[in-house]
Amino acid sequence: MKSKKHLPLAFYSTILLSVGGFTPYLAVAQTTAVSISTFDEEQMYRPNFHFTPKKGWMNDPNGMFYADGKYHLFYQHFPDGNKWGPMHWGHAVSKDLIKWEELPIAIYPDKDKYIFSGSAVVDTHNTSGLGIGKTAPIVAVYTLHDMTKEKENKIDVEQQDIAFSNDNGFTWQKFEEGNPVIKNPGIRDFRDPKVTWDETHKQWIMVLAAQDRSQFYKSKDLKSWECLSDFGKNIGAHGGVWECPDFFQIKVQWTNETKWVLIQSLNPGGANGGSGTQYFIGDFDGTTFTLDPNFAKRVEQEKAVWIDYGKDNYAGVTWNNVPNADGRRLFIGWMSNWDYAQDVPTNAWRSATTITREIQLIKNGNDYILVSNPVNEINKYVSKSIKKKNLKGKGNLSISEAGKIDLTKAIIDFKLKNLKQDTYTFTLSNDKGESLTFGINNSDHYLFVDRSKSGKNDFSEKFAATITKAALNGNQKEGVFKIILDKTSIEIFYNNGEKVITEIFFTNHPFTSLSVSSKDEIELNNFVINQLNIN
Repeated sequence: MKSKKHLPLAFYSTILLSVGGFTPYLAVAQTTAVSISTFDEEQMYRPNFHFTPKKGWMNDPNGMFYADGKYHLFYQHFPDGNKWGPMHWGHAVSKDLIKWEELPIAIYPDKDKYIFSGSAVVDTHNTSGLGIGKTAPIVAVYTLHDMTKEKENKIDVEQQDIAFSNDNGFTWQKFEEGNPVIKNPGIRDFRDPKVTWDETHKQWIMVLAAQDRSQFYKSKDLKSWECLSDFGKNIGAHGGVWECPDFFQIKVQWTNETKWVLIQSLNPGGANGGSGTQYFIGDFDGTTFTLDPNFAKRVEQEKAVWIDYGKDNYAGVTWNNVPNADGRRLFIGWMSNWDYAQDVPTNAWRSATTITREIQLIKNGNDYILVSNPVNEINKYVSKSIKKKNLKGKGNLSISEAGKIDLTKAIIDFKLKNLKQDTYTFTLSNDKGESLTFGINNSDHYLFVDRSKSGKNDFSEKFAATITKAALNGNQKEGVFKIILDKTSIEIFYNNGEKVITEIFFTNHPFTSLSVSSKDEIELNNFVINQLNIN
């Protein structure tokens, strides 16, 4: 989300001047006072291994690509304030998708011309003609948002522009001779271009968010674009404006079959309120995306199919140009929610990304499921491990082994066995009375997370107002969990990533204990807790 018309009412009150004028840059540069010192904020809330900017505001990840041994991550960034403001493309790189180095800002806005979300591609064959020398040009396609037109209540506030780099993405030049490459067709919300190479049809493909649908374009040179078709009107979730799409072909695991995946964020209207990201599975003939019939039935039954059921994974997209030798489809999201992102209790910076995840497509009967799991690279940072083959108890089981690990930087794996029609509640806690619970309600068939007692939550009435739920198909006989903890976040991957829940929280003191309770017997198999050391 970028346009001010979607921002919370409290945000508007900070930017409207007494004379009725509108000066977003000055207004949003103001920071919100918090009760903890900068030192305590860094110690308590700066993630150990999820990417955060050193200072300022961050939201959507943008323009990710791989080149010359480095994964590039760009993101929506306002370096001069901790609330949404004039958007820049921030920049970070990593050799392994876990340890990130923040670099200077890649693309700056011009006066009242904000640089919104988009994507970047490695133009290997220099189809754009923008390359010089032997290094393939990197071409970024992004939405230029005209704040002057917005203040005049015009419709055509957004267009698609390009910039390019001839040094593998470290420095950028705006394409002055031909922008916009796609003019606004009279749509108020017309943004977030994701471009990829369609090898099957030998063309560049762009998917754009166009208010309540996705639009598809094609190009031979990344500069001249032809509109092909649209998708999504009255399909899936429509509680808010569609944003930040992604579109790619992927092989179905353990088969020779391929399908096309459309990832589509929207705000509001998420699975558990506020921001959320849904997905669609189908086929693409080079012009039109068509839902797979069995997946279409699932969308009709469930209303929407979500890539993550937590409140804090939004606007996620995937990397371009990952080498064929690797072959993975790699994804990262913004770990926050527009319901409260501008109010969380940090001052120097706001927001983090999710852990990088590998997306895979599996077939379940005649239907398709997109699963996601943390990239394997995280395992190389394990510094300490505790393993227990079996842990059993009845009523309440305190997992004493967890107290030997720093739970602000840990991975926990286990299998919950022999489940009955009961609720199994895991509790992370400290000796100050703060706690976060998660688990399975096997009577009503859902996973859950409850952060209402996890520490600071009075900054927003929406932050902990409801328990997060992810529906399950009937009684579970067993459940496989992978939990990633990093100071202020929990990421739950259930049954090898078939269901994912991502949530943030703000304790006053770190969690030090883990327990599980139910009315019946509890059995954990292959319990492993790993402490991470990522400096």
